[in-house]
Amino acid sequence: MNRADGQSPSREAILYEKKPGGDVICRLCPHLCRIPEGKRGLCGVRENRAGTLYTLVYGRLIARHVDPIEKKPLYHFLPGTLSYSVATAGCNLSCRYCQNYQISMEARSLTPIPGQMATPEEVVGSAQAAGCLSIAYTYTEPTIFMEFALDCASRGKEAGLANIFVTNGFMTPEAAAMASEAIDAANIDIKAATEEGYRAVCGGRLQPVLDTVRRFYEKGVWIEITTLIIPGFNDDRESLESIASFIASLDPAIPWHLSRFFPAFKMPDRPPTPVKTLELAEKVGKDAGLKYVYLGNVSRKEDNTRCPRCGELLLERSGFFLLANRITDEGKCPGCGAKFDGMVRKNKIKT
Repeated sequence: MNRADGQSPSREAILYEKKPGGDVICRLCPHLCRIPEGKRGLCGVRENRAGTLYTLVYGRLIARHVDPIEKKPLYHFLPGTLSYSVATAGCNLSCRYCQNYQISMEARSLTPIPGQMATPEEVVGSAQAAGCLSIAYTYTEPTIFMEFALDCASRGKEAGLANIFVTNGFMTPEAAAMASEAIDAANIDIKAATEEGYRAVCGGRLQPVLDTVRRFYEKGVWIEITTLIIPGFNDDRESLESIASFIASLDPAIPWHLSRFFPAFKMPDRPPTPVKTLELAEKVGKDAGLKYVYLGNVSRKEDNTRCPRCGELLLERSGFFLLANRITDEGKCPGCGAKFDGMVRKNKIKT
């Protein structure tokens, strides 16, 4: 935990407990950091000042972009639309392969924490001005800027915008309950199939992530799962079968995105994932009964969505861009009439 840096507090944090002697316990994520006065939790962005816990990143955006929603990745939620994507510095995990470590880990130790201030109203207004149908809380971990995300989501919902978490899922039941009431969709990482893998490579635990996935699903949040397949870490058949079986046990219509690893951060010497490994994982997912398995970070002829009943092409893509949407206005397959698993907008891209 880090020492105070003199930076003015942004906002009193949610979900914490005051303890005798001035310590506080943060109850936002399963680390449950006990934070002495003048120190921060493991995320680096929540600080105890005189017995009150503050978030240091409320509205302090380190990234804001307009992205295709497919980049989240979400393939079955408002396909072909734009999502206004925001992030602050910080993360509650410490993945050794993090692609965004400059803003998720390194930036949180700077003085002051970097970022440009924005209000929830400004985020919503920017999303509307850019023609976005949703706001995505992404790039870093939205759990650690939950206060700002919830305020943006509330105002976004009033303006008719959907709200999306792209998250590692490592949050307490209380935090997951709050998030599930505010968001419409989530892409959740399942990074490993074992507790040991989570501890050694990600600095977290598996079970809270699985609990979050289940809680979001039970609350009606549209769920898609991503697993970055890393050679020698989670690419063995047993691990793949474990993750696929968990997803299928909730709902075989939950899409599973399998991403190809490339050397990054503290794993510069690990080789890129062979395409044949991704194809093995794809087969494992389909053998487990999953209807939709997608490969990411790899070029291949087809990355489309087909009707699992009749094979009709429903959504045609090129990379992150939707080329055609053949789903009917009633949300059904034009071939056999099966209901589409997901949510589409009415004004669609058609051939």
